[in-house]
Amino acid sequence: MGFGITHIILLLIVVLVVFGAGRLPQVMGDLGKGVRNFKAGLNGEHGAVEKPDTDNANKPLPPPSSPSSGA
Repeated sequence: MGFGITHIILLLIVVLVVFGAGRLPQVMGDLGKGVRNFKAGLNGEHGAVEKPDTDNANKPLPPPSSPSSGA
């Protein structure tokens, strides 16, 4: 029991409604990068994994707060 052409068309319509036509290429590109990184991770290619391009990735985390001893 596999996917028929009607199932695929219905799935594409639902994806188009959820994400919108303007954002769909970005979502598909991100999905492709994720699949590529997943395959690279399975093959053990650690250098192939892309780092996120956010500014928060380079900032150090704040030190953990010590638990207060209130009795």
